[in-house]
Amino acid sequence: MTDGPLQRDEVDLSRWRALWEEDGRFEVPRRPGLKGALVAAARRLLRPLLAAPLGELWERQRAYNLLVQTQLERREADDAAIRELTEAVASLGRDLQSVQRELGRDLSHAEKQLEAAIRIAVNDAKNERGQLLSYVDAHEKQIRRMALLESEGFDEVKRHHEAVFSLLEHRLEQYRQSAGELRARLVSLLKVAESGGAPALEAAVGEQAYLELERRHRGTEEEIAARIEPYLGFFKPPSQFRGSGEVLDLGCGRGEALALLGARGIPARGVDSNAEMVARCGEKKLAAEVGDLFEVLAGATAESLGGVISFHVIEHLPAAALEQLVLLSWRALEPGGVLILETPSPLSLVVGARNFWLDPTHQRPVHPESLELLFEEAGFEGVERIDRQPFADSERLPELPTAELTGDVQRLAHEINHLRDQLDSLLYGYQVYGMVGHKPERA
Repeated sequence: MTDGPLQRDEVDLSRWRALWEEDGRFEVPRRPGLKGALVAAARRLLRPLLAAPLGELWERQRAYNLLVQTQLERREADDAAIRELTEAVASLGRDLQSVQRELGRDLSHAEKQLEAAIRIAVNDAKNERGQLLSYVDAHEKQIRRMALLESEGFDEVKRHHEAVFSLLEHRLEQYRQSAGELRARLVSLLKVAESGGAPALEAAVGEQAYLELERRHRGTEEEIAARIEPYLGFFKPPSQFRGSGEVLDLGCGRGEALALLGARGIPARGVDSNAEMVARCGEKKLAAEVGDLFEVLAGATAESLGGVISFHVIEHLPAAALEQLVLLSWRALEPGGVLILETPSPLSLVVGARNFWLDPTHQRPVHPESLELLFEEAGFEGVERIDRQPFADSERLPELPTAELTGDVQRLAHEINHLRDQLDSLLYGYQVYGMVGHKPERA
């Protein structure tokens, strides 16, 4: 040790590590007077005698001390990471304030929306940090308690200690991920504000909010892809079309359908009015553009497409626009092409009266019989309704057990269950349906 004997109350972790790794001697202050001299002499005489029988116990204790030392050093590094992330969030906040001052009074409305979003995000980050610090304090107390255990329980203590710090590392990783997402959102909004001013900033805040709404209530990208995949069987390979057999996805969102079609070798492109969604498609190298779906569909060459698809878009449209979408799709499709439209099912009262209105941009549910009529009047053949996404059994009405009942009681239970089935189908049924229509081949 270069700076003299290490005392009991010193907290320099590097010096403590050197002490345990080198197995250095721990200097105990000598008491003054004759009594202190006698005690010191006794220690010198007894040390060789005790060193051999206590050697194994000392090695186990030293190994445990090194484990505790390692975890304390990791905690010191985690504290530094937390401070760095906190400073980064504060720095982004200061940068944002600077940009807002430059944009001037015209940004007042957009500023309020952005400040609200930032307050929510920063509060979330602060809450995560507070929880993390609580975990650190609790586990620090646990370390002190474990240090008092006997050496015989070393293996059990080690396993518990490692489990505790594994949980702590998981929480730290979640905090880092949240901070990274917050930083990306703020940087994106700052770029929009610099290039497009108040209108562009207000639109970007709204698009990010809708993206979060989709993530929370509609599902992850993996879940959406799993729901779309069963429709792929309706598409013919491009070799069976006169043209490219390309599929146009109206309201392509994050590009789940485009990715699935591309993996099957079917050319596909998408259009969406949400720039954030189209940016996600661009990150995946998918063909998508920001635009109006009616303009893009009307601009397609007649009989040039192998398919037109649209998932959870038509419930955002008025009745006249829906009819126009079906007619424009008929015009753009090659003979043998397919039109697929999926939407929430109003046949389930729970969907029509509750779940449908989670999205404030929804206009009205679309009844499947009305949509089927639009397909048939446009000229589509083989029109088929596909009911999808049944409610989980745990959400449905319970059924009366009848196996152990007899006589009139059993017959009554069967009648109640029959009524239960009818009511359950009316309340729950399926959450969405897809309408599929084919443009007939030429004779």
